[in-house]
Amino acid sequence: MALPYDLGPPASHQAAFGLILLETDETLPIEALRCFTAPGQGLFQTRIRMENDVTPASLAAMADRIPEAASLLPAGAPMAAVGYACTSGATVIGSDRVEKMVQAKHPTAAVSDPIRAAVAALQALEVGKLGFLTPYIESVSAVMRNLLQDQGFEIAAFGSFEQIEDPKVARISPASILEALVMLSESADLDALFIPCTNLQTFGVIEEAERRIGKPVVTSNQALCWHLLRLAGQPTQGRGPGRLFDLSETPAPVPGTDPWPYSPTPVPGPAPQP
Repeated sequence: MALPYDLGPPASHQAAFGLILLETDETLPIEALRCFTAPGQGLFQTRIRMENDVTPASLAAMADRIPEAASLLPAGAPMAAVGYACTSGATVIGSDRVEKMVQAKHPTAAVSDPIRAAVAALQALEVGKLGFLTPYIESVSAVMRNLLQDQGFEIAAFGSFEQIEDPKVARISPASILEALVMLSESADLDALFIPCTNLQTFGVIEEAERRIGKPVVTSNQALCWHLLRLAGQPTQGRGPGRLFDLSETPAPVPGTDPWPYSPTPVPGPAPQP
């Protein structure tokens, strides 16, 4: 017996968000759940193939895979904002190029990535002198360091865990991250600290680090979630950890107008039946 039914709005009727996650990412899909909990918000995820070793070459190779990964986000729930969730990947490929590839599949969505989001977050916090803690090998850290400097930030302190394997990055303990942040903060006069990489477990240490250091701490996962909410015109205060989510609400920019001058050198249901 065929039964009648009505069609209503989607569960994500307030705002649908998409994340393009690396296949090796074990952390962001867990930490992001904390930020998109308002009634009517939906968080959708897809994966993109990535080698275990994080190098400029492996990051650049992801560019050709972004359109397919973006196409796997549900078309039936129009995306308000989509995040390509790789800080180093977006740095090497270029945020503008990422945005164009994602919008080819989701033309009405605002697009961000962790490095674009981090720059927006650090600017919102009025940061000048920055402590920069990465998990990367030097060839990856250097490209990101150059980007941040080009955006007007002074890298006053730098440290790295120098780990090439992304699965091992996901296992770096929060205690190690916290102690590294404290050590960097003691080495120079800083306005804030930035920790890139969506696979680092940072949500549990942000507020303790800020308490011990007395400065804002910005992480890739925190900044990306904040920026996606902001781009979609959704509230941000109290939606995540740290001083970034304590900022007063500001009008969201119109999608597609978020300034981003940095351009890196390229690196090779069926209807019912009667």
